[in-house]
Amino acid sequence: MAILGYLLGALTPFNLMLALAGVVLGTIVGALPGLSATMAVAVLVPFTFTMDPAAGLIALGAIYTGAIYGGAYAAILVNTPGTPSAIATTFDGFPMARRGDGGLAISLATIASVVGGVVGAISLLLLAPPLAKVALAFGPTEYFWLAIFGLTLIAALSVGNTLKGLIGACLGLFLSMVGVAVVGGDVRYTLGMQRFLGGVDLTSAIIGLYCIPVILDLVATRDPHLQPAETGGLRLGESWRMAWAQKFNVIRSSIIGTVIGILPGAGGSIAGLVSYTEARRASKTPERFGKGAPEGVVATEAANNATVGGGFIPTLVLGIPGTPPDAIILGALLVQGIKIGPTLFSTEAGVVYTFIWGLLIATLLMLPAGLLIGRYAYGSMMKIPKAVLAPTVALLTVIGSFAIHSNVDDVQTMVGLGLIAWVLARYGFAPSPIVLGLVLGQIAEQGFVQTYLIGNASNRLSEMFFGRPISIGIIIAAVVTLAYPILAERLARRRAARTAAATPAAAAPAAGASARGRDVPGMILSACFVLLGLLIVFGARGLSALGSVFPTTIGLALIVFSLAFIGLGLAGRTAAPAPRAEGEGGARHRIALAAIMVIWVLLLPVVGFFVTSLAAFFVIMAVADYDRPGWRTWFVWILAGTAIVAGFWWLMSNVLLLRMPAGLLF
Repeated sequence: MAILGYLLGALTPFNLMLALAGVVLGTIVGALPGLSATMAVAVLVPFTFTMDPAAGLIALGAIYTGAIYGGAYAAILVNTPGTPSAIATTFDGFPMARRGDGGLAISLATIASVVGGVVGAISLLLLAPPLAKVALAFGPTEYFWLAIFGLTLIAALSVGNTLKGLIGACLGLFLSMVGVAVVGGDVRYTLGMQRFLGGVDLTSAIIGLYCIPVILDLVATRDPHLQPAETGGLRLGESWRMAWAQKFNVIRSSIIGTVIGILPGAGGSIAGLVSYTEARRASKTPERFGKGAPEGVVATEAANNATVGGGFIPTLVLGIPGTPPDAIILGALLVQGIKIGPTLFSTEAGVVYTFIWGLLIATLLMLPAGLLIGRYAYGSMMKIPKAVLAPTVALLTVIGSFAIHSNVDDVQTMVGLGLIAWVLARYGFAPSPIVLGLVLGQIAEQGFVQTYLIGNASNRLSEMFFGRPISIGIIIAAVVTLAYPILAERLARRRAARTAAATPAAAAPAAGASARGRDVPGMILSACFVLLGLLIVFGARGLSALGSVFPTTIGLALIVFSLAFIGLGLAGRTAAPAPRAEGEGGARHRIALAAIMVIWVLLLPVVGFFVTSLAAFFVIMAVADYDRPGWRTWFVWILAGTAIVAGFWWLMSNVLLLRMPAGLLF
């Protein structure tokens, strides 16, 4: 009952205003690729020092939870995760929007996010000390296998292309090894370029791998970006009925998100993938996943928002931040003179419990605020002409990748990775395994190398890797997850063969639909990956033992998976991806846009941000215009483009206080 007394402190008008403003601001920031929750929390921390500690924490917590939820908007509407936690939301959210169910997807994401956030906050309120012991039970071995489990999840989601998923995961792990080694300090795979010493930035990579291919495909046809909804709006009644029908999916995903959230470094990306896979496995129609299944959106959003409350458990009880925003909020607590530790809930009960109640209230406020923002976001996206939408999204990719470190090198890396991702995606290598490899790479390497060192020093190497109870459980889960889609595909083929044998009239079309042959482009790319694997292995020979063990392992794995795919291709057991429908002049428009993006980011530090961005905006506008409207419409578009570029330039320079490249011109 004493805990309920602190609820009144969270319900003061000032705290309620902070919670609502924080949720709205966080949602907007999370919806813009590159403007992360970490940035929003970090920028606003100094403003909380003059507030009461509980009020300041409520504001920061509301921004954090709003930003995690806001990532769903970009994932659903433009197929780009606004935050890494929304990676799995793209799997079904964007296909739903493409077929006209974008409003339904946003409504479901909002409802699931609120339920997941509430479960996480209640767990923080009632179960923080006992749940914190789970985090203490995880050592380097468990973190290594947890990262591998995450990689097997994304590979397993590549149904029918499991080997391509594993190859993509290895590519992501390779990208995570670029720069200074996380253990040992070796400088690796930088090609002698100073820009790669800090590694490949995760946010820039996510923007490039997901968003650049979307923009290239956006300008390739005159078709609308999203299909208009036949029933219109957010379809709230249908959303509530659908969410209630999936109540077990929502609760299961929320619990998964809370438990994974308490593991420092795991985060919403792993939680979203685990819950997505569990939802797919429990579904009676798993074949719908990846093609616009509402269950996938619900599972992912419930899990990644539950990690917010779960992540605060080790932060407050143990002083171990689970994510960068948690670390910033932990720093704000320390500045306020609050000592972190198991005694926090007794010595600073007023501050902590008021903050937790405020976080719970902010999560509930996310429902009306999110639905209101979602209604206008979806409606605006439907009404914006493609000639304005394409350059606006392109501008956001440049701004988002630059804003992270105020570094043009990140922007150029983003564009380069994006163009490579488009080529790979065209031949069946999806970006999600690559991104997950990059996300989980340092966690996997640190756990792997530390376990390797401890095992070698104690002569218990195999026992360290395979003898710990939690590790054994994670390994079994990873093997089952990896084997499940392979076995399911074989069983489906056998059932199809029996059906075809029983009904000869339908045998011909069935055989044609499931025919397998040689994926020649995939085999050629796999041969290139074999060469890359050899370069990784030989490049590791000059490194120290600490810096070389993980790259050597990943290089060999990439070679094995690539050779296996080539072998299956030679045996006629692979199938090339279905050819994409090309619009009139589609290839020409894609090449033009790719050239514009490359020239834009190369001239950015020389000419300056404002001039190059404005010029690129107008040129992309011309490339994306299929309708050739009159001069009055063009005049309005030009005014809108100028306002968009100028507005973002002012925001970056004067609000976020970023050092914008000036170059030769203003």
